[in-house]
Amino acid sequence: MRDYPINSFLFWKVPKEKMSEFKFYEFIRDFHEKNQRHNPPADIGGNNGVMAVLDGQQRLTSLYIALKGSYASKIPHRRWNDSSAFPKKRLYLNLLSKSDGEDPEYDFAFLTEGDAKEADDDHHWFRVGDILDLREQYEVNDYLSDAGIMQNPDKERGSLASKTLFRLHKVIHVNRSISYYLEQNTELDKVLNIFIRLNSGGTTLSHSDLLLSFATAQWEHRDAREEITGFVDEINGIGHGFNINRDIILKACLVLCDMRDIRFKVDNFDRTNMLKIESEWDNIMKAIRGAVALVSGFGFSRENITSNNLFIPIAYYLKTIGLPNNFDTSAATAADRRAIKKWFVSSLLKKVFSLEPDGFLKPIRDIIGQCGAEGFPAEKITEHFKRTNRTLLFTEDDFNNLLWKEYGDRDTLVILSVICPWADMRNKFHVDHMFPRSRFTKNHLRSKGISDEHDAEFIDKRDRIGNLQLLEGIPNIEKSDKDFKEWFETDLRGSEERERCLSPTSSDADRCRYLIRELSEFSGST
Repeated sequence: MRDYPINSFLFWKVPKEKMSEFKFYEFIRDFHEKNQRHNPPADIGGNNGVMAVLDGQQRLTSLYIALKGSYASKIPHRRWNDSSAFPKKRLYLNLLSKSDGEDPEYDFAFLTEGDAKEADDDHHWFRVGDILDLREQYEVNDYLSDAGIMQNPDKERGSLASKTLFRLHKVIHVNRSISYYLEQNTELDKVLNIFIRLNSGGTTLSHSDLLLSFATAQWEHRDAREEITGFVDEINGIGHGFNINRDIILKACLVLCDMRDIRFKVDNFDRTNMLKIESEWDNIMKAIRGAVALVSGFGFSRENITSNNLFIPIAYYLKTIGLPNNFDTSAATAADRRAIKKWFVSSLLKKVFSLEPDGFLKPIRDIIGQCGAEGFPAEKITEHFKRTNRTLLFTEDDFNNLLWKEYGDRDTLVILSVICPWADMRNKFHVDHMFPRSRFTKNHLRSKGISDEHDAEFIDKRDRIGNLQLLEGIPNIEKSDKDFKEWFETDLRGSEERERCLSPTSSDADRCRYLIRELSEFSGST
């Protein structure tokens, strides 16, 4: 719409006699963040040949969804198991958005059908895919007339809508925006080399798309794409759900197979390495699956993990000690689990993977390889990094920052899990306001004897750690918006929950001291 180039595409013409040698996938038409994230296999039976897209898949997917399909993403703060949290949306263009100037901007949005019907003086939503049916210019005029836009007394409004819709018509039906290079050579090595050269400087292409091209061609007994994609879906369904992608699995393959170089380079996925990964694939899956199950048992999910690289050292450790069964629940591995949780929580809160992960993964792998037979070496890892910018030691500033975390922050559940070690985080715990959030109004605070000069301070702290606790799902629903005194003295009378509230972290000051003590123990801080 803005006359920007979208670069050329690389197409590959595969003749009928060669089609059976390769696996082809359709473009995603109706994307669903939970249920439809992967390209479905293509049924190419009966075709006289295939025109495959090697470079430009993301751009064409975007255009395909925009013009012919739909997009369903989760509404923020809704639960993943709630099917209504993923409304089906289509792309619309606001014909009344002002877009004057040398470099105009246009108002596009993915909307539900109901939202798109809402119109006012500044909004008239046109479904972008409908432009495919308006092939002639007179059909564009007919639409504007039928919609009542041109009859509006505000001529500027009609002119703006006409200009915007005709612009869309032009870029779809008139302009030739797409250029491409057609490769007809059927030798896979040459085709992949062209693909690599075109993308060697790019960062938008997913590493896994390129590397899976190699894996699929080089694995001898399995379909790498099907194996890895299916495995990603499996582990993302563990516990309360995760968001692990194929890039993490391929990175884990390099680490778990003890490749000397674990960088995402095409050279690291040559035939020799790929065949080694294929031979180790069952063990790799078991190790990663065990790591995800363990982390899920700690109470983590996609909602509070900031780096999926954290799974890789745990998986490497499990593979090093022989992939024991039931590691996440066995009494014999309780001490190991405690050590892993120390490292995991410290690494998560210190965000040690926010920089390049390879600089953290390789030394940890070496330490586990040297010391893993003695148990998970959390202390040795901490010692190794204590004088670097990836230190796991907590300073006074770190504690101050953690204690000012708020409700809704990803780190809040992590901090509360440290403060409340009794909580079996395999159950579904909610972060609950001990004093209900709704009570923090000036009128209610006044009724409790809080003066004007202090009410702002109370309101400011209502969402902070001092007023938050962990409650299992059903008790939290039952508590709802109940006043703290009523809940504490009536609902909790004689319960274990009441004792937990009283000790060891009943006051805000005690919570601070307990958090500092526990995290210091986790990381070896003094």
